[in-house]
Amino acid sequence: MSENFSRVLVLLRREKGVSQRLAASELGISQALLSHYEKGARKPGLAFVVRACDYYDVSADFLLGRSMLRDGAEPDAETLHDASADKDNRLKGGVAALLHKKLLINSVSLLFELLGQFGQNTLTETAADYLGNAVYVLFRHLYDRCGEHAELLFSAPPEHFSLLAGADRALLEARLATLLRDLPRDVECPALSQDQLTRDYPLLYQSLFRLLGQANNRLSTVAN
Repeated sequence: MSENFSRVLVLLRREKGVSQRLAASELGISQALLSHYEKGARKPGLAFVVRACDYYDVSADFLLGRSMLRDGAEPDAETLHDASADKDNRLKGGVAALLHKKLLINSVSLLFELLGQFGQNTLTETAADYLGNAVYVLFRHLYDRCGEHAELLFSAPPEHFSLLAGADRALLEARLATLLRDLPRDVECPALSQDQLTRDYPLLYQSLFRLLGQANNRLSTVAN
């Protein structure tokens, strides 16, 4: 049984807005037993897990902490929606949001195109985890300000999540640097000169160079 099970069980009940007594009654168990489940003091059987999934309208994978998606469906590369194919008018955040969306999507697309040329899945996955960390942090701040029941998405407590996320990001960056350094000698690196990127990726290079320029300006400001 996942360590997240008891936490998710409590949060789903709170999200549903019912007391422990009422939830226990509707789930067909005693309040004392539900309390044990919610505290992690006892592990439920399969019959309870099925009833709880129906009661809270979630999948067993979600309830057991195996998936962040309530229906438990984990999409693959073929079924995931590709935001890079969206038309401009589908983003309701104004011109600035559209600009930065394009800069980031195009730059990340180019990054994974280049990383893929190494043929090293671990390298690609580590880079994805590093970028995912930044997305996690930004969404955590957004949910802390505007969201409800953020605990179902973010297991780290509010007072520690920035520290934990920073440590995770530092470890991922160190791992990425090590993976690149230790690549086999026969692995050919992609061409990264500005001229080559401009020729090879005529639809993406402008976004990358602008993003790098913005970052350089910020770093120069910090350095001064």
